[in-house]
Amino acid sequence: MGEPGERRKLSVPDLARKKAAGERLVMVAVGEYLSAQWAERGGVDIVGVGDSLGMTLYGHETTLPMTVDQMIEHTRAVRRGAPDTFCIVSMPYGSYATKETAVTNAVRMMKESGADALKMQGGREMFEIIKAVADAGVPIMSHVGLTPHFVHRLGGFKMQGRTADEALKIIDNAKAIEEAGAIGLEIEAMPRAVGKAVDEAVGIFTFSIGAGSAGTCQLLNGYDLIGGFDTFKPKFAKRYGNVAEVASKAFADYAADVRAGTFPDDEHTYRMNADEAQKLRDALEAGS
Repeated sequence: MGEPGERRKLSVPDLARKKAAGERLVMVAVGEYLSAQWAERGGVDIVGVGDSLGMTLYGHETTLPMTVDQMIEHTRAVRRGAPDTFCIVSMPYGSYATKETAVTNAVRMMKESGADALKMQGGREMFEIIKAVADAGVPIMSHVGLTPHFVHRLGGFKMQGRTADEALKIIDNAKAIEEAGAIGLEIEAMPRAVGKAVDEAVGIFTFSIGAGSAGTCQLLNGYDLIGGFDTFKPKFAKRYGNVAEVASKAFADYAADVRAGTFPDDEHTYRMNADEAQKLRDALEAGS
């Protein structure tokens, strides 16, 4: 699966068909060229350019500082790294605060980023905004459960849907997203039973993270799963690699070689032709 053109990229209609057929898809969140290459080579079905990259790549405490310009540029890089993989990009906080703002930014992001679909956050309260973007011809998704754009309102990055009443509200939000014309939604950080109920309540494509096996598609943050981001580990994240450990050791070994004078060595040094080297020495001696 490593070379461009070896597989057909999913389309928006494919997502609906996969949902109807009960097929499982694989999605990872990445934010730059190299990780996107690795994801496509690994055979993932969908790459998500989430504004979580504000935390994993920029070191912010939340996703809120990311801008439309940043998300467009990161998506372009991911698109170059994974040209044959369906790409969903998140609209950053504040970029869909009103219908007019949302449509303007959504159209711009689709035109300039190379993404196949966009995603915002929120349910029933965002109905008119989701509808406006969908009516503008943008393939839009939204997000229920733990919604990082509302982290302060939620009191932190906490599991949602702990009670039956909370679960019913999440399900209602999912239904509203579908009614508004969205093509899909994200289900995040809730008990497995709630995630399953959300998925079953809608006919549109769903993907989940921290919601058990709910949905058509499973998402993990790529930097979590490769062990690249190790500042903290969410309960739902599984590490399939230890990139941070390997990279830290490589930097440490390099630093030790430089300080010991063992790098660069002959193997890693350019050489002049012997005759040209002698001419240079002669010229230097003559000029001294």
